[in-house]
Order: sequence, then structure tokens, then C-alpha cells
Amino acid sequence: MDVRLDALERWLAAQLPGSAFALAPASEDASFRRYFRAALADGRSFIAMDAPPDKEDCRPFVHVARLLREAGVHAPEVHAQDPAQGFLLLSDLGSTTYLAALDERNADALLRDAIAALVRWQLATRAGELPPYDEALLRREMALFPEWYLGRHLGLSLSAPQKAALEGAFDRLAASALAQPAVYVHRDYMPRNLMLCQPNPGVLDFQDAVIGPISYDIASLLRDAAKRAHLPVDADFAEFYRGFEWMGLQRHLKVLGIFARLTYRDGKARYLADTPRFLGYARAAAGRYPALAPLAQLLDDLPGEPR
Repeated sequence: MDVRLDALERWLAAQLPGSAFALAPASEDASFRRYFRAALADGRSFIAMDAPPDKEDCRPFVHVARLLREAGVHAPEVHAQDPAQGFLLLSDLGSTTYLAALDERNADALLRDAIAALVRWQLATRAGELPPYDEALLRREMALFPEWYLGRHLGLSLSAPQKAALEGAFDRLAASALAQPAVYVHRDYMPRNLMLCQPNPGVLDFQDAVIGPISYDIASLLRDAAKRAHLPVDADFAEFYRGFEWMGLQRHLKVLGIFARLTYRDGKARYLADTPRFLGYARAAAGRYPALAPLAQLLDDLPGEPR
């Protein structure tokens, strides 16, 4: 018996009086949130979020959705909310993600739309609206890598030199991130969270947004768009690209830890299949910089991991 689903249906009936609707799962999520599509008999549809309040707080979602929409970014409209129960009624941005839609014919156009939306989001940055992507958060994220990926997934205990190498790399990555200009950061601005819709793209999964390093959400093609919009990108592209790669490396280490944690703590084993890809990204990025050579060596020495 799904007690929360029953409560959600009762809540939706009160928000949509006189309208018959059918609920169906809309998407999977790595958190405890669930999303359902409410299809009405008259052809309209909405998305209902179920966020158990003892595990998830839906208020940041509501706040960031407003910031995105004020910035001219196509985020879901919040039609109704009940934070005490953890329920939201949202506009429906469709069911086609960039991940599913991207191909050789449309990649340029879709990525231009995504970059334009990201620039609007960054230009809207205001102090005090979002928590900072500070050193403590950066280090908590990177700590997921040794705890969950190295320790739990690989069963690896690092030697003292390996621990020192990892801490040294963490120091450099955190310093690089903190030295960058700070803007609104989505934190997961990826094709799976961008929806093909009008206006394009629709943006999802933004509840963990912060103010932090400008390179975090930026793909390599953003440089010219950012310059035209007068965003504070380093004039020396080599420096900008180093910051971009190091920010990406910080994220790859975090993701490796998160995927392992999702598997062993939350029972969501499907994420672990993506670890070779992210480990490959991390190895390649670390291997390009002499300052990160100890980290590159550590990654190359991981037992039983494909290269």
C-alpha cells in the first residue's frame, strides 16, 4: 500500500476540483522525490511532485523555480504547493529530454538554446538568494569519492602517501573553484535535466542551486557566448579552460562517490554502471596537469577498475 501516493491523489483532487485525472510515473530521481504526470480528461497535464518532508524539503525547489522564471529561463510553474506534506503541482514541460533528442542534426541548435538559457540564468545572479558554493561544500562533495567509491565500492584503504596525494588534489581543486567569479550555479545542468519544449529548453532538477564558480555549468562552447554577454570569464582562455577542467574534475570525483552511495546506501544500483565513464573523465583531466600528477597516479592505480 502506497500511503503517500494515496495522500497525493487526495491533495490533487482538492487542487483540481471537478477534474478527473489519471496518475502515471513521470520520471526517476536519484533522491527520495517522485514525480507523477496527472493527465486530465480535457487533455491538460500537470506534474505532481511527492517529496517526503522528513527526507526532502520542497521549498528550495519553489524558490529556485521562481528565480529561473524571473531570469527568463523556462522552469516549471508552481501552480500549488503544500510544503508540510511535501507536495507540489507543477506545469508539465513534456517527456522528451535533451539526452533523448540530441543527434547530429539538431545538436548545434539545441546547445545554442541551452547556452543562451544558462547565460540568462548567470546574468540574473543576485547576492543573498542562494547558498554559497563554499569550501566546506566543495570538500564535502569531494569526500564522497574516498568514502563511497574508494572505500565502499572498491574496498580500498589508502596508504599515507595516497591520502596526502588526494588531499593535495582536493586543496588545488577547491582553491581553483573559489578563485572564480561567482554566479548562479544549477549544479546539474546536463542533457538529462533539459527538456525539449517551447520555449527551449525546459530546465529541471534545480533545487540544489547555489552561488558559485562560473565554470561549473559551462560547456566548452560557452566561451564566446559568455564574452558577448560580458560575463566575467578570464581573458586568458587557457586559464578559463583550466578552471573549467578542474571544476569538472571536482564534479567527477563527487559523482563517483554519489553513484557508489546510491548503490550501497539507497539500493539504486543502476547508477554504478556509469562509473567507468566518469572515472575515465577524471583520469583524463588529472593526467593533463602536472600539479595533479599524484591524483592521476592514484586513479591509475585503482584495483580492478577499467582503463
